[in-house]
Amino acid sequence: MTDPSGVVDRYVAFWNAADADERQRLADATFSGTVSNHAPVGVMHGVDELIGFRNKFAEHSPGYQFRARAEPQAHHGHARLQWEIVVDGTSFATGTDVLALNDDGHITAIVGFLDRAPAGFTPPPGT
Repeated sequence: MTDPSGVVDRYVAFWNAADADERQRLADATFSGTVSNHAPVGVMHGVDELIGFRNKFAEHSPGYQFRARAEPQAHHGHARLQWEIVVDGTSFATGTDVLALNDDGHITAIVGFLDRAPAGFTPPPGT
């Protein structure tokens, strides 16, 4: 398996990429074609759904920054990223993503947890 820190760096860059071509390039380099994302807001399957989710979030929170708030940890084909989203210089939310990695260094699954949800957000029942 490739260096997990490189995968995590690309993952963070994907969420922050403002240019559609750069975002697609990062998605192709970061995710398997069948990536799944299990987040409090729902489950997404495939790169296109993940890009769509990212784009929808960016429409509602233009200029946001997604960043690591601690050094990622990795073992046995998984990485853990503690992150923060900042909007207009203010912390919007914090969370933890667990990334499943394949031998080629692509993310095959994301399981996301909110450590501190955005103000007014209540996860749907059963999440």
